Amino acid sequence: MSTILGYLLRFNFDLIALLRHEFFYGVSINSFSVLISVVLTKSYAGIVRYTGIGDGVRLLKTLLISLLIVSVINLLHFANFGKNLIPYSVILISFLAAFLFLFQYRLLIKNIFSYYSRNITNKAKVAIFGAGRLGMMTKQLMEGDDQSNFRVLAFFEDDARKQGKVIDGTAIFNSANLEYYLKDLDIEKLVITDQGISFERKNEIVDICLKEDVKVLSIPNVKDWVHGELSLKQIKEVKIEELLGRESIQLDNLAIRDALNGKRVCITGAAGSIGSELARQAIQYKPSTLILIDQAESPLYELQRELDSNASCTMYVGDITDRKRIESIFKKETPEVIFHAAAYKHVPLMESNAVEAVTTNVLGTKNLADLAVEFKVERFVMISTDKAVNPTSVMGCSKRIAEIYVQSLNNELKDKIGSTTFVTTRFGNVLGSNGSVIPFFKRQISKGGPITVTHPEITRYFMTITEACQLVLEAGAMGKGGEIFIFDMGKSMRIVDLARKMVRLSGLELGRDIEIVFTGLRQGEKLFEELLLDKENTIPTHHHKIMIAQVSEYSFEEVNKNLENLERATNDYEHSSSYEIVALMKAIVPEFKSNSSIFEVLDTSKKAL
Repeated sequence: MSTILGYLLRFNFDLIALLRHEFFYGVSINSFSVLISVVLTKSYAGIVRYTGIGDGVRLLKTLLISLLIVSVINLLHFANFGKNLIPYSVILISFLAAFLFLFQYRLLIKNIFSYYSRNITNKAKVAIFGAGRLGMMTKQLMEGDDQSNFRVLAFFEDDARKQGKVIDGTAIFNSANLEYYLKDLDIEKLVITDQGISFERKNEIVDICLKEDVKVLSIPNVKDWVHGELSLKQIKEVKIEELLGRESIQLDNLAIRDALNGKRVCITGAAGSIGSELARQAIQYKPSTLILIDQAESPLYELQRELDSNASCTMYVGDITDRKRIESIFKKETPEVIFHAAAYKHVPLMESNAVEAVTTNVLGTKNLADLAVEFKVERFVMISTDKAVNPTSVMGCSKRIAEIYVQSLNNELKDKIGSTTFVTTRFGNVLGSNGSVIPFFKRQISKGGPITVTHPEITRYFMTITEACQLVLEAGAMGKGGEIFIFDMGKSMRIVDLARKMVRLSGLELGRDIEIVFTGLRQGEKLFEELLLDKENTIPTHHHKIMIAQVSEYSFEEVNKNLENLERATNDYEHSSSYEIVALMKAIVPEFKSNSSIFEVLDTSKKAL
C-alpha cells in the first residue's frame, strides 16, 4: 500500500504513466525487501496492545534495512541497464508512509483495546496520586496486565504545572479538590506513586480517602523493586507504619565511617529489634569485626543466618549480668566501640520483677561500662528511653540509674588520657519492635477485636527502627563524652487515634465491625511520655533533629556507693523485698514517682524501709 501510494504521488495519479513505468516490479521488490527486513528484526513479535516507543524504534530499523536493500538493487539495475528500477522519490515516500501506517495501526489497535477494556463495568475505579514517571508506569501496569482488575480514571497532582493536562488520555486534577473528585468519579482506590511526598501530606491524603471510604495503596521505593521492575503484586495497601514516620534523617556518613570503619564493634542485645538493625547498619561501614552478644539463642541464630555471608560477624550467647562471661569475650575480641542495647523494656512486667529490672538494666550496664574502661574501649554508646524522664515505673527508673552511672563514670575519667568516651541516646516507642503496640493491635483486629487501649487520653511518641538506629550511630560518632542525646520526635500521638486509623485502614467500621475497649492504665504506665525533665534544657548539635539534654549530674563516688547498696539488696533478695529495692531506686532518683503501681505507697509513706 505504501509503495503504491508512493507511485501514485510520484506520477500525480496518472494511471497510464504509472502502467508505462512497470510499477508492478517496483511494488514487488519493495514489498519483498520489507518482508526480509521484518524477518531479520522480528518486528512482528511485539504484542500490539502493549505497543510503545520501543516498538516504534524497531519498526524504524526494519524500514531502514529495507531502504538499504532497495537502494542496492536500484544501484545494480542502474549499473546494468542505465536507469533506476524504482524512482528514489517513490522509495522515500514509501519509507515514510510505511512507518506511519505500521506504527499508527499498532497504536490504533492498542487504543481500541484499552478503551473497551477500561470500560468493563466490573473493574475497580482507580485514581493515581502523582502524575510523574512513576505514575505513568503504574497506570500502564494496572491497565496493561491481563490479570489486572483496574481502570485508571484520574491523576491527582500538587504541582500546578501539571494540573489540567492529560496523560495517555487520562486527566490530571488539582489535588486540592481531591475530596470532591473522589466522590464525583466514584473512585474506589487511590494509588500514591509520588515518592517525594511528605509524611504530613500523605497523612492528609489518607485521612480524606478514609473519610470517603476509598482504599489507599502505594508502590514500594524504586530500590525495592524486584529485578528493577515494578509488578502489580507490589502495589499494596498503605500500612500504618508508613504514616507514623518522618522525613529521612540525613546522617554524617563520613563521621560514622571514621568511627566504625576497620574497628572492632560490639553490640549487646544484638538479637533484639534495635540491636539487629544496628548490626545491619553498622556492617555497611565495614568494621573489622562485628561482635554480637545476646542471651536469646534462637533470635541470635536467625540473625547469624541473615548475616552469614559476612565473615566479620562473630556471635556470642551470653548474659550481660554474667561478668565473667562478658570479660572472657572482651579478652578474646578486645572491642573498640560498644553499642549497648541489651535491656528489659516492658513496663508492666518489670513492675512485678523489680529485681530483674535492676540486675539487667542497672547492674548489667555497670558490668559493661566497667569492663569497657578496663579493656580501654574507645566509645561506649548506651541506648536509653524516654521512660527514664520523670520515671513512673521500675523499668524507667532502672534506665535512668543506668544513665546516671554511665555519665558519672565518664565525668570521673574525662581527664585521663585514652579513657573511654561514654554517651547515651534517648528515644520513644519504636515501630515494629518486639511487643510494640502496632503488631498487638494487628493481632486483635485479625481476630475481630476488641482492640484494648489503656486510656482514652494516653499518648506516645513514635519512630521507626531505622530512625532509632541512625540516631544511635550518629550519637556514637559525634559524642565527646557524657552527653545524653535526644531526638526531635515531632508530635506525640493519641493511641486511641492510632487504633481508629488502623481499623479504617483494615476496611472495617468502628462500632459495627469492631470495638475499642478501655482497660485502665497498667502498672507503672503514664499518660504522657516526656523526652526531658521539666528543669532540663537542650543544646543544639550540628544535626537539627538531634539535641543534647542538660541533665542533673552526680558525683561518681556518690553514684557508685548507691549502686553498691542496690547490688547488695538485689543479691540478698531472700532477705530483701521488692519494696526495699524500689525504695533504694527512689532515693537515687528523687523524681521517680510510681503510677498505677503497688509502689505508690512508697511515695506517701515515711516508713518506706
